[in-house]
Amino acid sequence: MFDSEVSSIEWEFIDMTDQEQDIITRMHNLVGDKWALIAGRVPGRKAEEIERFWLMRNSDTFKDKRKQATRIQHS
Repeated sequence: MFDSEVSSIEWEFIDMTDQEQDIITRMHNLVGDKWALIAGRVPGRKAEEIERFWLMRNSDTFKDKRKQATRIQHS
């Protein structure tokens, strides 16, 4: 059986604008993990992108990847 799911460890970071990040944070504080509802407030973004962005930004699993991405951006 072929598994088309990609492990979350293999996810690439999603670049969000400061405005998108602000909307996602505010909406998450208001409605929680209702990704489709949040995506409705961020034009051009799918619920899956919003959820993946949130998990990668806030999960300990991705802490090292965040540090590496930050170092690359500031180089």
